Amino acid sequence: MNYYRKDREENPVITSIEMDSRKVTPGSLFVCIKGQSFDGHRFVEDVIEKGAVAIVAEVPVDSSVPVIYVSDTRRTLALLSDAFFGQPSHQLHLIGVTGTNGKTTVTQLIQHIQQETGKSSGVIGTIGIHFNNTEIPVSNTTPESVDLQRVFRQMVDAGVETCAMEVSSHALDQGRVRGLDFNIGVFTNLTQDHLDYHHTMENYLHAKSLLFSQLGNTYQLDSMKLAIFNEDDEASKFLKRVTSAEVLTYGIDQAADFQARHISITGQGTSFEWVTPDAVYPVHMKLIGKFSVYNVLAAGLACYASGLSMHDIIKAVEGMKGVPGRFEPVVGGQPFAVIVDYSHTPDSLENALKAIHAFVKGKIITVVGCGGDRDRKKRPIMANKSIELSNYSIFTSDNPRTEDPVKIIEEMVEGLPEEADYEVIVDRRMAINQAISLATDEDVVLIAGKGHETYQIIGTDILAFDDRQVAMEAIKERF
Repeated sequence: MNYYRKDREENPVITSIEMDSRKVTPGSLFVCIKGQSFDGHRFVEDVIEKGAVAIVAEVPVDSSVPVIYVSDTRRTLALLSDAFFGQPSHQLHLIGVTGTNGKTTVTQLIQHIQQETGKSSGVIGTIGIHFNNTEIPVSNTTPESVDLQRVFRQMVDAGVETCAMEVSSHALDQGRVRGLDFNIGVFTNLTQDHLDYHHTMENYLHAKSLLFSQLGNTYQLDSMKLAIFNEDDEASKFLKRVTSAEVLTYGIDQAADFQARHISITGQGTSFEWVTPDAVYPVHMKLIGKFSVYNVLAAGLACYASGLSMHDIIKAVEGMKGVPGRFEPVVGGQPFAVIVDYSHTPDSLENALKAIHAFVKGKIITVVGCGGDRDRKKRPIMANKSIELSNYSIFTSDNPRTEDPVKIIEEMVEGLPEEADYEVIVDRRMAINQAISLATDEDVVLIAGKGHETYQIIGTDILAFDDRQVAMEAIKERF
């Protein structure tokens, strides 16, 4: 742990480990974390008043309770949490899913397949933590190490056997998943996102690679670690080189262990042949689009590698209706389709629009924006994708956060061709209303970017806002 010093020999009883000063209770060990917008070292006096009995810090602090000084409090937090909660990840079949797009759908599919085959399963990711009858909201796609270990302990105590979790590049880079005993790591794809944080695609790929480089370095026949890669994604070549785990692959265009061929997409679902080393299986599922096929292949291979049969996997997949905010239809009796999707990267927006192209008979009207305080380089790319693949685009606010929403949209539309057919409506509710009012029979309205989110962040305010609800209100008002 690389102690600098322990300033006294007291040995208090620790009842909880916390890094958030607001959660400290009598008996807590408080670990001071330096974040992007806060520094836990500044709250030592406050947490002691709340009952903290010991502090872990990187720099000298004034304290009336014992302080342990270490070189890296995040690393120490992961180590302490793993020990404090009794190493619960070792008692779960833990599947980590990383990549730019598809993480939420793949983890939700894994949980659905596991549950349909009678296994108790949990999921951790963008739309929350779910296991048995427990639901816990999250502020990050991948929670902090202490929160993860606490949840894993709850899962183990509740009899959960398998947990599928999204593993973000931020979490990998910041060490939030250090010490977790992943059985399987899954890679979906790598496209542009989060360059505000990683700065380069090389750094972004390196962060993703940490899941696989940390996926065990010994060959244990009774507990073999597996790495599952998308053979159609160029980044998989690099990721295969950094892992010692056994490698399995899936894909569509390239030969792979699990491959889809003869894909047929309609407005009601997708059919394809699922090719495995042993047999070829027909699949007819409600999920729509080529990207959905990739997600199903990834989740199916993870479940197959976990011991489930192809028959059970396909049966569960064919019964899956969808994932909240992922290509989710809004149906209010209107004669055109309205779809809400979390596509907030150029690649995911392109995938959603191409999926619509496979069945649309009328026009495609797209409502899309870009988040503030995030990767600015993708803004014009998002706008160009919308113009290229839609008949009409409405550029609006996403979560502007502390940026001027007008400036964000100006960066999106800068450089668009003169003939581009679009309008700018900064207010997102008005933009959605306009799209609904313009749509006619057999058109498709795509409302992109926020998906499952039930809020909009403007400045530092978090306001109630749900694209699905707003769209339904607009439909009901019109019809």
